[in-house]
Amino acid sequence: MSKKIIDALNMDRAFELAAIIQYMGHHYEAEGLESPAVIEIFKKTSIDEMKHAELLAERIVYLGGTPVQKPMEIVRGGELKKMIKDDLAAENGAIKRYKEHIRLCEEDADPTTRLMLEQILTDEEGHADTWETVLGIRK
Repeated sequence: MSKKIIDALNMDRAFELAAIIQYMGHHYEAEGLESPAVIEIFKKTSIDEMKHAELLAERIVYLGGTPVQKPMEIVRGGELKKMIKDDLAAENGAIKRYKEHIRLCEEDADPTTRLMLEQILTDEEGHADTWETVLGIRK
């Protein structure tokens, strides 16, 4: 398989690892704020991102690569609205990245990896929709 695909999956994994830490941090940092429903969304989304990181690691190993262990930069804290905006920005970045990597899989004739990324993309689009709804900017 293509080294380009393994590199792309490792990039995705590094961002997913950051998302896990960022969402779980926001879950704890937001405690005591007046929105327990949002606190639970942070926690649930962190768990979703853990599943994505695991799927990516499994595929990287299958393709002959070594999964990265170091996350990308993590955005911490602030008031609740800032946390949500930071998370929405991260989801939008993930959506763009996954679409690019899906195209790479099409070019490299790797339908299995493409399908996995499409499934993750669907989750990321759902996360973005949730944050847009919470912020009242749902399109």
